[in-house]
Amino acid sequence: MKIMKRIALGLLVVVFVMGLGFVFWAETPLGPAPEALAALESDSQVTVTVEKFITFKPASLQPETGFIFYPGGRVDYRSYAAPLRAIAEQGYLVVLVPVRLNLAFFDINAAQPVFEKHPEIAHWVIGGHSLGGVASALFAKDHPEIGGVIFWASYPADDSLKNSNLKMLSIYGTKDMAGMAKFDETKPFLVSNANYVVIDGGNHAQFGDYGPQPGDNEAEISRAEQQAQVVAAVVSFLDSFVK
Repeated sequence: MKIMKRIALGLLVVVFVMGLGFVFWAETPLGPAPEALAALESDSQVTVTVEKFITFKPASLQPETGFIFYPGGRVDYRSYAAPLRAIAEQGYLVVLVPVRLNLAFFDINAAQPVFEKHPEIAHWVIGGHSLGGVASALFAKDHPEIGGVIFWASYPADDSLKNSNLKMLSIYGTKDMAGMAKFDETKPFLVSNANYVVIDGGNHAQFGDYGPQPGDNEAEISRAEQQAQVVAAVVSFLDSFVK
């Protein structure tokens, strides 16, 4: 009996230590780079509010369309500030949400409070990078307030949305760590009329500003060029909700 108790205690210790290791790993995310932190300052074009989530709002107008964004796995959510701010400059409310343990799977409903904070928004679009894109699709599945989903180097977890009325945009680079075949393989998970933007030479990490990503391929274009193409694609997609 004593031996069994010792074994059980030993197993509990192992599980505890492994749990601590996982939390430490999750709570030491990549980024943000200086470019991302600089984008968190308000100016004459965009008002930036850092509270429970980060809000980028055009300074000169009241937007009717909002874009909620989930960060990639184990990436500091502030790392996406620069491209999201650039989207807001074009007349859209953009909300960047933090997630528990820097892993969106643990916080699928992180976007829920945004609706209550911004009742003035008539059209909501959600999206995210990598794991954040997967989580955003899961959120959209159960929230009719969402009219569109944008995937940055990502795709849905399954085909549960393929027959939905959601608009969808998928953006990924030819040098993404997942490989082009993976994006082709998961296209049946998206709606049949989804929009695709493939960035020639773009990789996984350059969607944000957090430095190199373990396992990623080296990009063949600059971070600035990749993000410029991402911003242009997202703005064009968001335009479709007001025209």
